[in-house]
Amino acid sequence: MADKAIEVLLDERRSFPPPKGFKKSAHVRNASVFNTARKNPQAFWAKAAKELHWFKPWKKVLEWNSPWAKWFVGGKLNASYNCLDRHVNSGRKNKAAIIWEGEPGDGRVLTYRDVWREVNKFANVLKKLGVKKGDRVCLYMGMIPELVIAMHACNRIGAPHSVVFGGFSAESLRDRINDAQAKVLVTADGGYRRGTTVPLKKNADEALADAPSIENVVVVKRVGAESGAQMKDGRDHWWEDLMADAALWCEPEKMDSEDMLYILYTSGTTGKPKGIVHTTGGYLTGVTLANKWIFDMKEDDIFWCAADIGWVTGHTHIVYGPMANGVTQVMYEGTPDWPDRGRLWRIVEKYGVTIFHTAPTAIRTFMRWGTEYPGEHNLKSLRLLGTVGEPINPEAWVWYHKYIGGGRCPVMDTWWQTETGHPLITPLPGLTKLKPGSATMPFPGIEADVVDEKGQSVPKGGGGYLVLTKPWPAMMRTIYGDPDRFVQTYWSRFPGKYFTGDGCKRDKDGYYWLLGRVDDVMNVAGHRISTMEVESALVDHSSVAEAAVIGKAHEIKGQAICAFVSLKMGIDGSAALVDELKAHVAKKIGPIARPDEILYAAELPKTRSGKIMRRLLRDIADGRAMGDTTTLADPAVVAKLKEQYEEE
Repeated sequence: MADKAIEVLLDERRSFPPPKGFKKSAHVRNASVFNTARKNPQAFWAKAAKELHWFKPWKKVLEWNSPWAKWFVGGKLNASYNCLDRHVNSGRKNKAAIIWEGEPGDGRVLTYRDVWREVNKFANVLKKLGVKKGDRVCLYMGMIPELVIAMHACNRIGAPHSVVFGGFSAESLRDRINDAQAKVLVTADGGYRRGTTVPLKKNADEALADAPSIENVVVVKRVGAESGAQMKDGRDHWWEDLMADAALWCEPEKMDSEDMLYILYTSGTTGKPKGIVHTTGGYLTGVTLANKWIFDMKEDDIFWCAADIGWVTGHTHIVYGPMANGVTQVMYEGTPDWPDRGRLWRIVEKYGVTIFHTAPTAIRTFMRWGTEYPGEHNLKSLRLLGTVGEPINPEAWVWYHKYIGGGRCPVMDTWWQTETGHPLITPLPGLTKLKPGSATMPFPGIEADVVDEKGQSVPKGGGGYLVLTKPWPAMMRTIYGDPDRFVQTYWSRFPGKYFTGDGCKRDKDGYYWLLGRVDDVMNVAGHRISTMEVESALVDHSSVAEAAVIGKAHEIKGQAICAFVSLKMGIDGSAALVDELKAHVAKKIGPIARPDEILYAAELPKTRSGKIMRRLLRDIADGRAMGDTTTLADPAVVAKLKEQYEEE
């Protein structure tokens, strides 16, 4: 990345040291932990692994033959045992594990013993359906406790699960079932979203018309007759019927540390989705430590990660990390704006949530709605905030800190990927001075670097490509069924280094500033400008709620900057405001970053997980045929934008 790119980066000078009271009681208070981990990473990770229960200790911490890793070689453990039995046997059996809120207003509280009991029963159900160790089980459900139960039941018998987000289409479900060759599908008759029902079983039936590996389907009754679910004799079974006479104990399978725990599919820029493979010992070690240290999890915390389990955030920060640490957590079905925009804050107040974790997209949406909604609720129980999913704009960070955290809660801005297993660039709340917009430093035991086109390390103050230079336990092991693609995608660009695909700046203090995917870095007249920095400048303007920036082909500049902007409630778009916004960006970053075009957008095209689909915005701006829109939350948004753009 050229030096000119660094010249136009946002000049963020605000910083927030750890609150004194917080630092005094934090799990990690001494910076020597970084040196300890750097000097002997294997000993560091071995110490973390020993916090788990192992049926058999490992013989060797690491075998590394780049890019192939084996961690805790020869060790035997079970993920469900570590997330459930360990707590049931140590005095937490009556502690709330999951506080669940359904969209229509129903709810349940499940203790660790409740979850343990249901997991044992459903593990026996799966065995009765013929599922054996190594068989893949596909889960296609909404955010209900049965999804967590089914995942841990898979763990208990050694059957890798493949969770498919409940908002995905029948076609997406079919492709993932067929790639994994799943033997059983677990779904629900339907789910709730914004007052309507999602026809999960109907979608599943459509997918199964061309998914011959599925032998049995288990269906949870969530919606009832309104779902219109049809049951196929001999193949389909109601969850409650199978559970009625299931045995209450299932012996946990003693899994090798390197046995596959799960497959989770993530979309690539081209080609079919990639089945990311995570293994039992390394993944569980990494997520247990990361959740404990990053969120400073304590025995009396009420933790809430407001993500969907269909994504890796939900795996790591709902199903595995919090449960391995034995905390109480909130889980909810639906959306933040139904039945009204105060829903999340009402839940925080109702249960006294102490740690809240969400995405920058959600935070920018909350900003757009204004301070009225959080202001109506008592959020004083909160002591720490988290953010994940994409780089957060400094102004959104500060808004989150001020209006949700009351100016007292450290904000854990984390960078990671499905492939990495858990956050790798992240603050530690009792140690790190926070800079809005920066994910700060690598987690202890993680070795990262910023390199140029030739793979050479870039000095502090420079920018380039984020790479990881040493193995870590929770790293993905391969792409399911396609090891060559694994090597080509992640390890070929910079031999011996894991290429994240993200651009990054490292400032003079060594803080990492993620710039988004490499293809989200524009080349404007020889200057490499991150879409994120222009978006941050736009969101910094008092009229702008959210912005998405792309590079549009330009015969002279190479690329021109094109911005799609959503305004705050009550603000009318005008030609004068367009000029004002262009001038604002030029002032914040420099004349080279002044957008060539700004288009007002009532909504931006987003995936169901909340990420802005900039690829589709590039298609619109360059006049190309629209690419794949199956992962969009609302495909109509992009069609409307395309029509609007063509009229300009």
